[in-house]
Amino acid sequence: MRKEKAIKIIISMVIMISAFFTLNTKSYAADKVADNSVLKKVEKSKELVVGTSADYPPLEFTTSVDGKTKYVGVDIELAKDIAKDLHAKLVIKNMSFDSLLVALETGKVDMVISAMTPSPERKQSVDFSKIYYKPSGEYFLINKRDQNKYRKIKDFAGQTVGAQTGSMQYQLIQKQMKKSKVKGLGKINNLVLALQSGKMSGVVMEELTAKAYAQNNKNLIAVRSDLREQQAGNAVAIAKGQTGLVKAVNKTIDRVQKEGLIEKEYLPQAARYMQTARKTNTMMKYAPYFVKGVGYTIVITIFSVLIGVILGTLLALMRLSKNKVAHGIAVAYIEFIRGTPQMVQILFVYFGVGALISNLSAVVAGIIAIGLNSGAYVAEDIRSGISSIAKGQTEAARSLGLSQNKTYRYVIIPQALKNIWPALGNEFITLLKDSSLVSVIGVTELMYQTELIQTSTYRGVLPLFIAMIIYFIMTFTLSRILNYFEKRMKHND
Repeated sequence: MRKEKAIKIIISMVIMISAFFTLNTKSYAADKVADNSVLKKVEKSKELVVGTSADYPPLEFTTSVDGKTKYVGVDIELAKDIAKDLHAKLVIKNMSFDSLLVALETGKVDMVISAMTPSPERKQSVDFSKIYYKPSGEYFLINKRDQNKYRKIKDFAGQTVGAQTGSMQYQLIQKQMKKSKVKGLGKINNLVLALQSGKMSGVVMEELTAKAYAQNNKNLIAVRSDLREQQAGNAVAIAKGQTGLVKAVNKTIDRVQKEGLIEKEYLPQAARYMQTARKTNTMMKYAPYFVKGVGYTIVITIFSVLIGVILGTLLALMRLSKNKVAHGIAVAYIEFIRGTPQMVQILFVYFGVGALISNLSAVVAGIIAIGLNSGAYVAEDIRSGISSIAKGQTEAARSLGLSQNKTYRYVIIPQALKNIWPALGNEFITLLKDSSLVSVIGVTELMYQTELIQTSTYRGVLPLFIAMIIYFIMTFTLSRILNYFEKRMKHND
């Protein structure tokens, strides 16, 4: 009966939440269509927030300047010119390519400039500017040792071919390389890493990007593919109904094309950044990146632990309560959170809740999502700890005149804490590692910084190895601290 009630509560909660967000999203979209709110927001705040996936040289990528990340490339220069014409400061939000349109639709970014093709499917969700750049074609990026093996579509029969998730290249492989297996990943540098490690035989990219990776890695080669594609070109993605912003962007594109800035300035400047990166790329140069990532990782872990412990304690007491409503809510929450992937929860908090709270930052959203997830697991740890205490302890405390609250505070909880400390310690260590998941929404923690370094250095394995060592040092240190307190508890006994 209890399980049936819990299931009914979960279903009711899902329906209510879905209806709430559907209504509010429709209202949000209607407001945007009615008054060109994005352009007005930009004019009022003097900030233009542009979403991109900065792992696609020479169109958008990162480099290190005085130990700080700098976004560069053709698309970034275009974004700068658009911001300049709007008399606004440019703010770049770097995230996975397949998250960009969601960020645009939920108001997290004002526009997307990320080598995006205005396909019919995408036009159903967002509007596009004029075409500002037209690639010359698609290329296969392959290992140099396979240059005589893979040249045409037919050569990849039975092989795995990679492309960025949500990209036109991914769709081309699905439609025209039906005898091959398509593998999609969110980041180009992860695709290149998979290629070099033999997980796939080739990666489909635009010409300039494929050649950029080949020039910066002597073990790779770019080969022109025989994929057939009507080259629509790249355009700026803008939310539906923003006619004023579309006109403003088109005006800037007209000026850029009239002055030939892409060929005369944007591409040569991107080439210089790439050439400089080849000459000066050392891991020591990127030490500040790792330091910054560690700082964010620790902050996220600390606040997530606080939320998890407070919420977990409350849920555990609710679940142990004789109040049926409180018990049902606790069971429904715990089962729902433990039954859904944490990645989905992070995306929901940032894009779903964030659609209603416009100033909800990625860091805060990440902390909330991880903390809410941890609360469900901590609740079960605490509940099991309390249940492990003999009933005679409670009866003895009550017979001495202690109230129920004081019995829990001075007798039950201290003993339960000793019993569950190892389990709580494992949860804290898991939180430290799970903080890497928030990189998907652009939080600059350690994994996010590692991906930036991979993009800037064109190296896949070494930055990952360094990140692994750093994570091990942090988790080992945390485990020593937890063991110290566990020994203190035993010593007090």
